[in-house]
Amino acid sequence: MALALYRKYRPATFAEVVGQEHVTEPLRTALAAGRVNHAYLFSGPRGCGKTSSARILARSLNCVQGPTADPCGECGSCIALAPEGPGSVDVVELDAASHGGVDDARDLRDRAFFTPAESRYRVFIIDEAHMVTTQGFNALLKIVEEPPEHLIFIFATTEPDKVLNTIRSRTHHYPFRLIPPGAMRELLERNCAAEGVPVEPAVLPLVVRAGGGSARDTQSVLDQLLAGAGSQGVTYDRAIALLGVTDSALIDDVIDGLAVADGAAIYDTVHKLVEAGHDPRRFAADLLDRLRDLVLLRAVPDAAGRGLVDAPEDQLTRMQQQVQRLDAGTLSRCADIVHTGLTEMRGATAPRLLLELLCARMLLPATDESEAGLRHRMDRLERRLTVSGSASAAEEPAQPEARTARSAEPAPRTRPAPEAKPAAPAPAPAQPAQPEPAPPEPTPQPAAEPAAAETPETPGALDATAVRRVWSDLLGVIRKSSRSTEAMMTNASVHAVENDTVILTHTAAPLARRLSEPRNVDVIAKALAEVLGGQWQVRCVPADQADSARTSGSGTAKPASPPAASAAPAQPARAPQPPPERPAPAAAPEPPPAPPTPQAQPQPAKPAPRSQPDDDIPLPPEPEPDEYEPPASPPRASAPSPTPVSTEPPASPAPSGPSLGGGAIDVQQLLSDQLGARPLDE
Repeated sequence: MALALYRKYRPATFAEVVGQEHVTEPLRTALAAGRVNHAYLFSGPRGCGKTSSARILARSLNCVQGPTADPCGECGSCIALAPEGPGSVDVVELDAASHGGVDDARDLRDRAFFTPAESRYRVFIIDEAHMVTTQGFNALLKIVEEPPEHLIFIFATTEPDKVLNTIRSRTHHYPFRLIPPGAMRELLERNCAAEGVPVEPAVLPLVVRAGGGSARDTQSVLDQLLAGAGSQGVTYDRAIALLGVTDSALIDDVIDGLAVADGAAIYDTVHKLVEAGHDPRRFAADLLDRLRDLVLLRAVPDAAGRGLVDAPEDQLTRMQQQVQRLDAGTLSRCADIVHTGLTEMRGATAPRLLLELLCARMLLPATDESEAGLRHRMDRLERRLTVSGSASAAEEPAQPEARTARSAEPAPRTRPAPEAKPAAPAPAPAQPAQPEPAPPEPTPQPAAEPAAAETPETPGALDATAVRRVWSDLLGVIRKSSRSTEAMMTNASVHAVENDTVILTHTAAPLARRLSEPRNVDVIAKALAEVLGGQWQVRCVPADQADSARTSGSGTAKPASPPAASAAPAQPARAPQPPPERPAPAAAPEPPPAPPTPQAQPQPAKPAPRSQPDDDIPLPPEPEPDEYEPPASPPRASAPSPTPVSTEPPASPAPSGPSLGGGAIDVQQLLSDQLGARPLDE
């Protein structure tokens, strides 16, 4: 029967103990000085050298040259206490798991008073000391406190807190630790060289990771691989198959998919993983290890040289390339998600489903409202979208902005119906010039012109669309400073961006005034600077006053308040407002001729919008504001959306009156029906 590696290569001196220099060096110094204590307590994880160090200590104490830090290895005591030696009658090793009762403690106490047979000291090594009962410790308390000169106790345990405090206070406590990966790899290389079996370099990191820092566990894993090695030695593929470790190629595919947000590649990798029979839990653990290595490489570029990352050269090259495509915030968030997913997978009946949901959370940072999710989205934004305008911003359709602009504009913009084709429109001289008391645009514009007028800034500047695109991120930043400001901003919208000024609109006028206060303006400006960069000024106006908030250089008409009524008796009172249903006009006396003032005073600043298609109603030039009077009926003036004029021909054409397009219409009746006007002689 072959001897296990952890027994075959068990250390025989303190110099051969690996990774426990903080324990072996003080013990060697104490032995060299002859300062030997009557009780020792060795604690630490399993397989880190506690029992082996206890045997070495007993060997050093009973050596003919001892007490010494380096046993000679030639005397009878050293040969008997060697790793493969027969043992000594003066060194007793007890397992407290099976001898922890009070009767066992009393028997040990009775035997301890006998002097050693052939050695200098009688040594009792009590392994798994935390399994001794309280009554057993109490039975040993007196002899541990005041032992004979020839008696030494060595307690070894993985749980020192369970050792009775009165016992622990009477010992010298030496805590052992897990062995570092670098020291463990050197130990494995020496063992492989001693066995004469070739091992691929990529296998050793897998063995070290599988051992978890325990020398006994790690050497047991290596022993299994050496036992199944073929003529070519231990290969990487054979190690993956035996250890159940995820192939690094699958982990590379997932990391590459996260870098480009390719969900198809990630889910295809999960499918291959399950089809190959791998455990989703083990894959998640290996993925977390890779993310840890990438985080270290991102923070410390020479982490491999410092020993922080242990991986083969080809894998280190791939990880260096992956780090260049993944930001620190993205890596940290993905690592947190995988760590949380590992805890959820414990005892799960559908681990594959949980793994796929875990991948979905990593691919969708927009659903994560935490600081890590915000950082992930900002990292993506920095990669894909520049503030001055990028390809993605150029390809995005303008419908959302146009819709927002139309909702923020006053209702009179929809007064003329360009699609309507009237059969008998009113004559041009009698047509009033202005549809509402304060219209921002007197004539209909093409559908694309209002959206284009929202951003008159120079090319390359930030527009309202870019601000709306990061609106959710902006609210998240505002929430950190003021939750009340964030609540008021919920129903606000971006109306326009003029140079470094962002104009916001709000449906409620009181909240618009609240947002215009200096305290709220500072919070919003700081949030804009954090999300978009630069320095910003903020204004917030009610939605019905959005156009008036634009500067005079924006190119839009400034609404004017209703002027006083004109003194001319023949001047029309105000612009026509269509009723909900227009009845057929009846014959009426010929209306008075329209004054030539509107034709003589056109607006020179609006020549382009006057051009209309052949099938639309031509509009007369806009008169001066002092030629109109306010509407007689306030409810009609405040109508949110006037109904377009019906385009159906009259039931019976009037015998006289002005005509347009071959049909006659009664202007006086039209004014009376639409405006409620009456002749002066009435």
